[in-house]
Amino acid sequence: MTDPRDIIVRPVISEKSYELIGDNRYTFEVVKSASKPQIADAVEEIFGVTVMKVNTMNVSGKPRRLRYAKGHTRAWKKAIVTLREGDSIEMFGGVQ
Repeated sequence: MTDPRDIIVRPVISEKSYELIGDNRYTFEVVKSASKPQIADAVEEIFGVTVMKVNTMNVSGKPRRLRYAKGHTRAWKKAIVTLREGDSIEMFGGVQ
């Protein structure tokens, strides 16, 4: 089994993700090859909570331009994890 910290890359910090924390849903960037059960097991092991549901989505890279060079931002995978009622993750200084 792989280390759960290899599956969860980082928490996603945005206005929408802060709103979801009120509904007991937390957003993470995960490895593109990670499955929903792997993500749930990793969050449970790292934070000591019970995961009820995992929603994933692939975020495609957006086109960008720097002067005359065209390119794309990187593509990544996002997971929104719903926790059991009463569980929470202490992130960003206690925002809940």
